[in-house]
Amino acid sequence: MLGAIIGDIVGSVYEFYNIKTKDFPLFREDCFFTDDTVMTCAVAEAVMNGGGKDDFIDAMKKYGRMYPNESYGGRFGTWLMSDNREPYNSFGNGSAMRVSPCAWVWNCGFTARTGCLPSKAMEMTRLCAAVTHNHPEGIKGALATADAIFMCRYYFGGYHGDFQQPINNDTAECKRRIKEHIEREYGYDLSKTLDEIRPSYRFNETCQETVPQAIIAFLESTDFEDAIRNAVSLGGDSDTLAAITGSIAEAAYGIPEEIKDKAYSYLDETIKDVLRRWNEFIA
Repeated sequence: MLGAIIGDIVGSVYEFYNIKTKDFPLFREDCFFTDDTVMTCAVAEAVMNGGGKDDFIDAMKKYGRMYPNESYGGRFGTWLMSDNREPYNSFGNGSAMRVSPCAWVWNCGFTARTGCLPSKAMEMTRLCAAVTHNHPEGIKGALATADAIFMCRYYFGGYHGDFQQPINNDTAECKRRIKEHIEREYGYDLSKTLDEIRPSYRFNETCQETVPQAIIAFLESTDFEDAIRNAVSLGGDSDTLAAITGSIAEAAYGIPEEIKDKAYSYLDETIKDVLRRWNEFIA
């Protein structure tokens, strides 16, 4: 969850002033958290409250109204401030940028025992998207992001099945399996390199033109900071790209303490309180 927030903060100043390089100050004085952070916190609270459909709707509307001036998408902003509780068939990348808390309650032990992804947790993840983004592409983007986060937790965490050896000492093999799974299950093309994507990539708020690029930014990374720099360097919807990449990279690499400390300096007490409660919850 914090990985998504850090990506959001770092990318915030480049969303409408894209850069195409990894050489930039990671945190600028004018960085700030955006709607991506607010909605990630809303999802975390919803998960802590049970992860049902009404929990997601209530939490999103609560936090959206607490932070009414964030850069929400047009239809999402209208939904937040209305009494409407029905989805509106969106395939925007908001379903993927906010989903990370769901992936942290998926049970690695269950998968190690059965070889299957936990269906109940996946359904909660689907609900997290579908309360607004119920278009198949909106749901797919959220599920693919959550799968990538979970598989990083699983492989980089040293889990394995009864007849397998852990592969957490082989970063390339961990990433190969994650890439293969995402391509097979969701049909995303993860074959292009960042250098191939970067020159022509432009601002795009759809899942199908954000989630694959964010995953590739992780796959090419060497550590957490490098993953964030990869995502921002693509241009496009920089804060959301980096939020998605950061959420995956956190699960693989963890987050250096100095980056955590700096990120907290941009957060208000409400967001910090959600993070405190979340850390206690997942512990």
